[in-house]
Amino acid sequence: MNAHLEPLTLHAHASGPNPVKIAIALEALHIPYKVKSWDFSDDPNTGVKGTSFLKINENGRVPALEDPNTGVVSWESGACMNYVRRVYDVGNMIGPPGGSAQELVDFDKWEYFLLTTLGPMTGQTNWFTHYHPTKNEDALQRYRAQTYRCYDVLEQQLEKSGGESILPGRVSTVDFHFEPWVRQHKFAGLSLDNYPCITRWLVLMDAREDVQEAYCKVKGKGK
Repeated sequence: MNAHLEPLTLHAHASGPNPVKIAIALEALHIPYKVKSWDFSDDPNTGVKGTSFLKINENGRVPALEDPNTGVVSWESGACMNYVRRVYDVGNMIGPPGGSAQELVDFDKWEYFLLTTLGPMTGQTNWFTHYHPTKNEDALQRYRAQTYRCYDVLEQQLEKSGGESILPGRVSTVDFHFEPWVRQHKFAGLSLDNYPCITRWLVLMDAREDVQEAYCKVKGKGK
């Protein structure tokens, strides 16, 4: 089926983690896609705050995903990921490892934990480390502490699989959601010295061909 698909368009920028997670899912399912890169400006033709991109995503953020095979446009990484799973993961290769009510809830809760907590806390740590125009040590230490708290939670979960995958059984889109954000620990000024399972998990994820290809295509180079 995939050989007859028109390529999807993944809207991205090279410096952010969220587009990468969608690219990993597309790579894992062998879905053809092309990457269109944008910058952070309000330039009408190149910026995420410009008129061209705002017609695709009113919120002016990436990722956004256009599917010419269905005519569907999605944005927000959770919505993009769930769209890809619903439409293209017909064999449940990257979805919940099991089908019980508890396993389905576990899948949702770990996805939402990244989207609502670990990702935003890491983003704020990055902001106050690198981009805030005036130094705010109180804010930085708050968000660093919260990101480490999220690492504590993730480490305990990964212990269940020996660092193989976030949900025991197999790698899923939950791992795809987390990988680009946890990968940023050094950029955020954080250490994984106290997190052996997270460290092992990152090494295993880094070795996956779908992860390597996604970084290459979204960022234009290897990690």
